[in-house]
Amino acid sequence: MYNTSKIFSVNELNRYIKNLLDGDSLLSSIWVKGEISNFTHHSSGHMYFTLKDQQGLIKAVMFRSQAQRLKFKPTHGTEVLALGYVSVYERDGQYQFYVQEMLPEGRGSLHFAYEQLKTKLTQAGIFAKAKRPIPFFPKKIGIVTSPTGAALRDILSILKRRNQQAEVLIVPALVQGKEGVSSIVNSLDALYSRDVDVIIIGRGGGSLEELWCFNEEEVVVKVSQSPVPIISAVGHETDVTLTDFASDFRAATPSMAAEVVSPVKDDLLMQIKQLEARLYYLMKQVISNEKQRVEYLAQSSVLKDPYRLLTNKQLEIDKLSTKLANLGRGIVDQEKHQLALLAGILDTLSPMKTLERGYSITFKDNNQVIKNIKDVTPGEKINILLTNGRIRCLVEGTEEGVRWKQN
Repeated sequence: MYNTSKIFSVNELNRYIKNLLDGDSLLSSIWVKGEISNFTHHSSGHMYFTLKDQQGLIKAVMFRSQAQRLKFKPTHGTEVLALGYVSVYERDGQYQFYVQEMLPEGRGSLHFAYEQLKTKLTQAGIFAKAKRPIPFFPKKIGIVTSPTGAALRDILSILKRRNQQAEVLIVPALVQGKEGVSSIVNSLDALYSRDVDVIIIGRGGGSLEELWCFNEEEVVVKVSQSPVPIISAVGHETDVTLTDFASDFRAATPSMAAEVVSPVKDDLLMQIKQLEARLYYLMKQVISNEKQRVEYLAQSSVLKDPYRLLTNKQLEIDKLSTKLANLGRGIVDQEKHQLALLAGILDTLSPMKTLERGYSITFKDNNQVIKNIKDVTPGEKINILLTNGRIRCLVEGTEEGVRWKQN
């Protein structure tokens, strides 16, 4: 016989199992080593993935509050160490691993995050821009660092000793901690709008965690956007941050950065001597070139015999004058010939020529030429024009259709 004294609903069973798991001290805080697969970073900020090894797998979730504290970006295939607890998602009756902390296997999370971001920014071309030269003798220097740190004291001490003429503009910033990133970015923005010749960004030495602000993507990108040459001076010589790659010059220490922007007297004298030597060379070159030009011109035929140039030009003018006169006469002769031809044609078509051939022209007293018998009436006086005079006639009548015939 079956024991039916206690029958569970599905929900009750899931809850019972959940309570068992939640009450297990081992499962309430346990480190699990595995490879991430099926990774999804939801728009809510939660991370869903599977941890697996060669023998098995377990579904895992990391809620936004824990996920946003990660120093690296989990990806498919990443080997990790995850700290969390095992519980049951009652609705689905599925047990899973709730991750509260996660580290890359084999390396610290900060080192892993450093390499991840370095690769990302390299591929984005952030580090590929041409490095600008640092001004030799800047007149206005901007500094972003902690106002109370040793780094600022070191920088100001060196500038006071080596470059008192420079104007120094200090924009204070938090250089570590949660607020460090936004503070550094805001300070850089403030300097970018000011008229400075060069910028120093940095701090004194510290642990990787303390220097981490200078490895954050927002700070590194902002450094790469500087409108003027920028020097990264973070930590000691062995400390290398991502801002070092994004800057125009990496100084091993803040003191070195101050030395770079403040040449000593001997350096200035050497620079002046180099400029003097270059100026002397350029002036000598200009004088030599002009001397050669004068000598060349002195040998030209124009300067040796200037009248020859005038004579040649006079001959050229005479030739052009003769050519112009001949051209004018040719045009006149051609037009005269054309006029004679037209006059001949006009004379041939003249009414007087028609009269000379024995014809006459008949017209009325009002000089209207008579072309038709209907132009006259009987009793009307008309005139007949011949080559040697005019005949006045009286019209007796008209006959239509009569043609003249020669006897």
